[in-house]
Amino acid sequence: MYGTQVLKWLTTAINITTPATIATPPTSETSGSVVARAECENSPTSRQCWTGNFSIDTDFHHTWPDTGVTVSYDFRIQNRTMAPDGVPKWMAVMNGQFPGPTIYADWGDTISVSVTNELENNGTAIHWHGVRQFGSPDMDGTAGISECPIPSGQTRTYTFKATQHGTSWYHPHYSVQYGNGLVGGIVINGPAVSNYDIDMGVLTFMDWFHEPIFEVNAATLHSSGPPTAQNLLINGTMVYKTLGRYHETTLTPGMRHRLRLINTGFNNHVHVKLEDHPFEVIAVDFTAIEPYVTDSLSIGIGQRYDVIIEANQTNNSTARAIFHYDGSTTPVDISTTTELPTGCHDEANVEPWVRTAVPQNVPEELLLGFQSNDTTVGETLVQWLINGSRIAVNHSYPTMQGLIDGVSDWPKDNNVYKLGQANKWWYWVIQAGGETGPPDHPIHLHGHDFHVLGSARNRTWDGDISTLRFSNPPRRDTAMLPSLGYLVLAFESNNPGIWLMHCHVPFHQSQGFALQFLEREDEILQMIDTAAVEDRCVAWREFATARIEHTPGDSGIRLH
Repeated sequence: MYGTQVLKWLTTAINITTPATIATPPTSETSGSVVARAECENSPTSRQCWTGNFSIDTDFHHTWPDTGVTVSYDFRIQNRTMAPDGVPKWMAVMNGQFPGPTIYADWGDTISVSVTNELENNGTAIHWHGVRQFGSPDMDGTAGISECPIPSGQTRTYTFKATQHGTSWYHPHYSVQYGNGLVGGIVINGPAVSNYDIDMGVLTFMDWFHEPIFEVNAATLHSSGPPTAQNLLINGTMVYKTLGRYHETTLTPGMRHRLRLINTGFNNHVHVKLEDHPFEVIAVDFTAIEPYVTDSLSIGIGQRYDVIIEANQTNNSTARAIFHYDGSTTPVDISTTTELPTGCHDEANVEPWVRTAVPQNVPEELLLGFQSNDTTVGETLVQWLINGSRIAVNHSYPTMQGLIDGVSDWPKDNNVYKLGQANKWWYWVIQAGGETGPPDHPIHLHGHDFHVLGSARNRTWDGDISTLRFSNPPRRDTAMLPSLGYLVLAFESNNPGIWLMHCHVPFHQSQGFALQFLEREDEILQMIDTAAVEDRCVAWREFATARIEHTPGDSGIRLH
């Protein structure tokens, strides 16, 4: 839970190092075989197989199938009064559903989603969390960065390649909008490291506010602490006092079930356990890993864990949701409680299946220590700074439009970091600053996975690279920055685009905790339809001028 911060009306700072590049290409390690297996059929007893010569050993950061198939979805964003936990709320939902429809595709398919905005007085832009958008940087769905928002009454079609396989989710990147209900799962079918019989699909967790989320956010911008949600929803439902209902999942006795756990939350880390049923963990975010078994999982906002559950026990329940066996007549006792770990830490046993060695010849610049830089911004305005600057995006003039117009000198509050060299390794130390007791932060990067080289709580980075892990470090797109500590990340500049990196607590992002990587800017415009980008921005400006008001201090809906 991220509810322990003490800001005292001050800006809390996050420091990030100046980037450094490495010319040496990555050194491949092996996990069994990194060469594709002989062609075999994917089945409950051979999940490591896929089509052709593609398999679980294929490194999809470099190669993937091309099925020639396009899967299409038609999404309509609408306001509805719904009651996920029995308490009515004016929500924004996809196709009248909460959570929204799950997108299903096969590895190598093209995904095409037509999004129509039917909200009365709001724009929107839909981000496909964790999807690399390789070759399609204008489809990232990040308002103020890759595009202008979709005005009310208009439609935008997002089209991108499923170059990865695994589990993710979609949500708006329009201030804190997704807290009103605009979330849904993404399942890209592909090979797996362990066998299973039944794919149960996604199971989402989301802390839930009964008040409209924009009102909660406006108050949070002027609050000395985080807001408290009234509930935690599981797959869009929960009991509140005497209202609502528990989510129910049915298991088939004797079968192995794949379950895709997603924290789509807003302000809360979750710990998940299923009584008497250990989890066999097979994937983290979009990365297949060496399987390991655990009784519980620690899942930060934006993170995903694919697990296998073996239905080999009697009827079962948890305190918050019910898993029962098909055909069971045993009453479910929901009054019992179970102990779970606490804290906002990442799982420690993450070992990527396709192995990578990150180059170790880190430049001297990275060996410097970094100090927090706290700055007061007004008397009661809470902001988060990166190297002394909060981000403030302009929805009417996104970075992509500036790139089209030839802008090269970006305003300081755009927090633009240029990655000009191709296929180089870049290293980043993120040092949490502030006073006593700030929260942990889930750090998410668009357009890439990153390698997590190291982290520590309550410590300042001292430049000692002997403490870092370069041999097959965890690889994911969302990782925890520990309280008053540091997080060291590395990734290659192999995906031209404009990519946001931010804290995935939407309140913190609204308060300025984000930056954008302008990666290989000379190549970006060759990949996109520049006229379409400009047309959408013209439409947005015509709509927004009369209807959209700027909330002071909110980085996500700045219009001027």
